[in-house]
Amino acid sequence: MYGLYVCRERAAVVLRVLLVDDEALALARLRALLDDLCLAEAGAALEVGEAANAVQAMERLQHAAWDVLLLDIQMPGLNGLQLAERLRQWPSDWPAPPALVFVTAHTAHALAAFELQAIDYLTKPVRRERLQQALAKAARWRLAAGQAAAGVAVADVAAAAAAVAGGSPPPAPAPAPLPEALTIHDRGGLVRVPLADILYVKAECKYLTVRTAAQSYLYEGALNELEQAHPGRWLRIHRNALVARHRVRALEKIGAHSGHDESEGWWLRLDAVPEALAVSRRQLPLVRELLNGSRPQAGVDQPAGQGGGSG
Repeated sequence: MYGLYVCRERAAVVLRVLLVDDEALALARLRALLDDLCLAEAGAALEVGEAANAVQAMERLQHAAWDVLLLDIQMPGLNGLQLAERLRQWPSDWPAPPALVFVTAHTAHALAAFELQAIDYLTKPVRRERLQQALAKAARWRLAAGQAAAGVAVADVAAAAAAVAGGSPPPAPAPAPLPEALTIHDRGGLVRVPLADILYVKAECKYLTVRTAAQSYLYEGALNELEQAHPGRWLRIHRNALVARHRVRALEKIGAHSGHDESEGWWLRLDAVPEALAVSRRQLPLVRELLNGSRPQAGVDQPAGQGGGSG
């Protein structure tokens, strides 16, 4: 095994990374990049192994659990996408599947990669900064998922390795999921935006504006479908807007702040963004209920105290 330990004294976890690529030069380039990486801010050190194809990758899994696969797509025999699909078929007594980061010269497979729950998609030649971002993301996912670092049952992995080599696949329970996310087209690429990072979603013309603390995205989807798929996460405040329940901060009369032309109405403020969102009269009682019942705070609409009625 090629071993690498980075910032070990500060690491909360050792991130075990398996490189899977049939090109020796590509493996050597990744190793050189990994030599320079430090994931101290993610609380992780690195331990690195290699496999030249899908069968070898599964054989490596026979001896130990891995946290993340840096996986090429175009390989002889089973390709990277097919291997990723097989990794979703692990027996229930296996550890959670490793985080998948595809590393490929082809951009055309990005959508298929994210449908297989890849956490990132890197194109060759890989830049050091992008590799560090991907591994830091994997480290945070590793810690959040509580993925065990212990070895897995040899017999079970051997059975899965035989399946990759051409036999029938082992039983296929649902894998431990990645954090729920929206896959969004952004500037010619694809990005996974975790639902936990989304502050609000607003319908505008043919698209939805998806707002995080860092930026806004345009998403092709339906507001109703998003609300129905995750009813406990969202609060509808208007026919065209959903907000994250846990990020609601304050409810204000429109006359209480400048910058709006309307003469009356209620506006909602969220954590981490400056803009306010309009609340419809129909949805106002639900917003008041959330604020008064779940998150009472001084200075926040306790609406009766602002002359808005008892709610």
